[in-house]
Amino acid sequence: MVETFVQSTDDVVKFLKDQHNLIKDMFDEVFSASDPKAREKAFFDLRKLLAVHETAEEMVVHPRARREIADGDEVVDSRLKEEHQAKEQLSKLESMDIASKEFINELTKFKDAVIDHAEHEENEEFNKLQRKLDSDDLERMAKAVMAAEAIAPTRPHAGVESAKMNFAAGPFASMLDRARDLLK
Repeated sequence: MVETFVQSTDDVVKFLKDQHNLIKDMFDEVFSASDPKAREKAFFDLRKLLAVHETAEEMVVHPRARREIADGDEVVDSRLKEEHQAKEQLSKLESMDIASKEFINELTKFKDAVIDHAEHEENEEFNKLQRKLDSDDLERMAKAVMAAEAIAPTRPHAGVESAKMNFAAGPFASMLDRARDLLK
C-alpha cells in the first residue's frame, strides 16, 4: 500500500479530504526538488498515490454517491470524465524528461486540474455523502477505501474508471504495476 500519512480512518470523507491535502503537498515536493533524482522520486510517490486514490474512489465512493445523492449519476459521470483526463495527463507526464521545462509546465497544468477535480469531489460528492450517511457507513467506507488502495494499480490506466472495470482489470494491472515499480 502507498504510505499516505493520513490519520483519519473512521470517516471516508475526512480520509479522502486529508489525502487531497497530502496530494497538494506532494505536488509542492515535486516542484521544489533540487535535482532530477529527487524530482523523480517525488513524482513517483505522487503518481502512485494519485493512482491508488482514484481507483479507490472509483471502486467505493462513486458507486455509493450514484445511489445516495441527488443527481448522483450526473455528479459521478463528471468526476469520471475528469479522472479519465487526469490519467491521460499523468501518463503523458510519465513519458517526459523530468528535468525539462516542458515537464514543469505540464505538471503545473496537471496540478491545477487535480486541485479543481478535488474541490468538485469535496463539494459536489463527499460533503453530500457525509450528510446522507451515518457514522457507521462512513467508517465502513473508509475501511473499504483503504482495502481498495492496498490492492490498486500504482500507475494511471485511462479507460478504467468504473467500479466494474477496476474489479475486472485492476488486479492484473496492479500486479504488473507493482512489478514495474520494484524493477525501477
